[in-house]
Amino acid sequence: MSWWKTGIFYQIYPRSFMDSNDDGIGDLRGITDRLDYLAWLGVDAIWLSPCFPSPMKDFGYDVADYIDIHPDFGTLTDFDALIAAAKRRDMRVILDLVPNHTSDQHAWFIESRSSRDNPKRDWYIWHDPKPDDSPPNNWMSYFGGPAWRFDETTGQYYLHNFLAEQPDLNWRNPAVKAAIFDAMRFWFERGVAGFRVDTIDRMLKDPELRDNPPNPDWQPGDNPTEQFLRVYSENRPGIHELIAEFRPVFDEYKDRVIIGEIAYSMNPHDITGFYGTDEQPELHLPFNFALILLAWDAATIRRFVDTYESLLPPDSWPNYVLGNHDRQRLFSRLGDAQGRVAAMLLLTLRGTPFIYQGEELGMHDGYVAREDFQDPQGRNIGISRDYCRTPFHWSPGEYAGFSTVKPWLPVAADYRARNVETEMFDPTSTLNFYRHLMHLRRWHPALHAGAYRALDAIDGCYVYLREQGGDRFLIALNFTAAPKVVTLPSLDSASATSLISTHMDEERLDQPVNLAAPLHLRPNEGLLIRLG
Repeated sequence: MSWWKTGIFYQIYPRSFMDSNDDGIGDLRGITDRLDYLAWLGVDAIWLSPCFPSPMKDFGYDVADYIDIHPDFGTLTDFDALIAAAKRRDMRVILDLVPNHTSDQHAWFIESRSSRDNPKRDWYIWHDPKPDDSPPNNWMSYFGGPAWRFDETTGQYYLHNFLAEQPDLNWRNPAVKAAIFDAMRFWFERGVAGFRVDTIDRMLKDPELRDNPPNPDWQPGDNPTEQFLRVYSENRPGIHELIAEFRPVFDEYKDRVIIGEIAYSMNPHDITGFYGTDEQPELHLPFNFALILLAWDAATIRRFVDTYESLLPPDSWPNYVLGNHDRQRLFSRLGDAQGRVAAMLLLTLRGTPFIYQGEELGMHDGYVAREDFQDPQGRNIGISRDYCRTPFHWSPGEYAGFSTVKPWLPVAADYRARNVETEMFDPTSTLNFYRHLMHLRRWHPALHAGAYRALDAIDGCYVYLREQGGDRFLIALNFTAAPKVVTLPSLDSASATSLISTHMDEERLDQPVNLAAPLHLRPNEGLLIRLG
């Protein structure tokens, strides 16, 4: 089975992970210095948010050069050292590829905007104004305002679905494809194990540039960027064929993985549609954000998982995510008790789990005053992603051990309690809970490769089996703050042992369980039971 199916991925936001040179910004050497921690935790692959050269208008998602490293993060030599150090620990490195747009400081765009007859003019999406000099259509930027910027030099508008400093590439131009694919090969040759591809479903736009229809559910006071449904500005016919063109580049190299960020959806049909077919394979792992978006109750989560499993194409593999650099942190969203229940779900379901840095500490969102927002989305429309990007907590010391100087964002207020140094030596900590689960998943074939089967359970609980050969586990999760009694069907098991509880107390660690009797779950308890 492929490594990316059995392994655990850990997302690193490099600016906020570890500062090695005392400038308040995390860097590649800082990541290399902390690989032993990630190996101890049980991580198999790290995914780095963008670290390419960039003006940092959108903190790396405005790429100015696809084949180099931003000086804030180090050098290509530092990157090669990270790859080598990870390999020594049997750990892989995944990069974040941003193909929908570049920075306006990228050499390609500088050429493109220089004149209408420049050879790279058609590498981006340009169009004449309407007769009244207004933008070509009503498309809105995700960061507020029109998705078009007028260029005085050439008298046309260019498209930017994000910041004006992030012009969209024209993926209908074969030269654009060739250039991005060559950039991917550059990193593959340096040992990168794959890419998480940013907004991969949004690369194709309507060639007729038709207006998006109004959003009938939008009300004054709602997010202004959602006034129109993004029918024509993204995900147009041909997108699946375009994504399929990425796969041969990955297949030129051994054991590479393509992970795609597709639109946030709770509909499993939307997600599974991006795996492709045997004749036209697309993504190995289309990101599944449902556990971030769905109402947090047992029936809803089980219904989604069961439907998702039933819709997966043959030989494809599921995946699950609880948080990332764009969303409220898991433990802020669900609270400490249910945060652990969610972690047990993530690490015992069939499918590749993705952990966002700090989840294993139970980190909460930090506080950043509006006048101090760094995130352009926060500055423009008031919805800031800075809160989930505050520095990682290594110790209870000044600046949480992240740096010796004031960091680029303030550390969260609770860093003295939620940090690696403190939690490592507390057997009941969230960190040790994650580590215990992650190592159980690695050691047991049923947990990293086995089949999944849900069992009927009392309201408020989600119970399922993971099985491979003689390796069998029962997972029982109480999604409520009340005690629950679960009556189990006959499981044909001579003995059973509770290996770990979300409560992390001696009562449930490596204790025998009588499966002939009802199973008592405490409030907010998840239980992992090995069947003999």
